[in-house]
Amino acid sequence: MPPPLPLPPSCRPSHDRTEPRPNVFTQAQLDWLPWIAPLEEGELTERHYAGLVDAARAKSPYFRLLARDPDTLGARTRTDKDIFYNPEAGLPRAERELAAAATSRANGCIYCASVHARFASHFSHRGHDVQRLLDEGVGTDLGPRWNAIVAAAVALTATPPALGPEHIDALRAAGLDDAAISDALHGAAFFNWANRLMLSLGEPRHAAA
Repeated sequence: MPPPLPLPPSCRPSHDRTEPRPNVFTQAQLDWLPWIAPLEEGELTERHYAGLVDAARAKSPYFRLLARDPDTLGARTRTDKDIFYNPEAGLPRAERELAAAATSRANGCIYCASVHARFASHFSHRGHDVQRLLDEGVGTDLGPRWNAIVAAAVALTATPPALGPEHIDALRAAGLDDAAISDALHGAAFFNWANRLMLSLGEPRHAAA
């Protein structure tokens, strides 16, 4: 079998992978280290910016890496924004972020868990409880409503058929209507995909001082 072709220079990572990486879940700001070099900001075209949707995302190496497929990135970004930022009815922002944080905790994605745990803490003002989710795991007792959201997110994370009527009943008993249940499940489903993508393309690192 012939050896694999080397990556072109524009795709070769330039970082030192011996740098220590975070090994515990945290709400601290983290950086992300791609294993394949992202596009440089100066390489981005109008089509790339259309895929980014939000021009500020050009500062992120993760999004500049995904911008190598700008059409798919555009669909991904619009879906992400609609799930988490759409204010019309449904689940409060804090609990959409909770569903994403619980999914990321279950999947072992330290970077995604840090981002969404910070948002969950900010919008809920329950930073201590969010930190307990990170420290103690998805089985920790956060009260009936948050327990129901976390349990549904984790069941969906394990495998979709694990999400059963009992999870929906618990969400309804906790006061969630159809739109809120949809938000919780969409947040978890999206991050099941997003975690796997991020985990396959790079790793977290401590933020530069």
